[in-house]
Amino acid sequence: MQTLLRDLPRDGWDDHPNFARATRQWMGAHQGFRELGAALLGDAEDFLDGRMPAERYAPRLARGGHALIRNLHGHHTWEDRSFFPELEAADPRFARGLEMLEGDHVTLDALLDDIARTGNRAVQLATLAPDQMAEEVKPLRDMTERLTGFLTRHLTDEEDLVVPIVLHHKLRG
Repeated sequence: MQTLLRDLPRDGWDDHPNFARATRQWMGAHQGFRELGAALLGDAEDFLDGRMPAERYAPRLARGGHALIRNLHGHHTWEDRSFFPELEAADPRFARGLEMLEGDHVTLDALLDDIARTGNRAVQLATLAPDQMAEEVKPLRDMTERLTGFLTRHLTDEEDLVVPIVLHHKLRG
C-alpha cells in the first residue's frame, strides 16, 4: 500500500496538479464521517454522564445516527461497485489493498447494523421507558467508540492508498 504514497506523501496532495475537486469532495465526505461519529460518541457520553437529557439526546441520536449509517452505506457501496474497480483497472498492483478495503466495508456493515438496532431501541425507550434508556445507550456508546476507531484507521488507509493512485494516474480530474 505504500508504493505510491512514498512518492506522493499526504502533505503534498493539496498542491498536486492532479488533486481535483472530486477527490477533495471524496475526502470531505470522509472528514464528515469522522466528525459525525465523534459527535455521536460525545452525545452518548453526555447523556450517560447526565449532561444531556433524554428528550434532547434521542432526536440527536435519531438524526445523526440515521445520517451516518445511510451515508456510510451509500459511500462504501459506491466505492466497492464503481470507484475501486476504476482504480484497479488503472493500476492492478493495488488490487490486494483495494480488496482489503472492501473487506473492511463488510466489517463496517455489521457494526453499522448493530449500531442501528441498538440506537433504534434507545430512541424508542426515550418515549416508552426513559428510565431504561441508559442501559441501552451504554453498549451503543461502546459500539460508537469502536466505530470511530475503525473509521479513523479505515479512512486513513483508504486515503493513503487511493489518493496516490488518483494523482499518479490523473484520474477523476
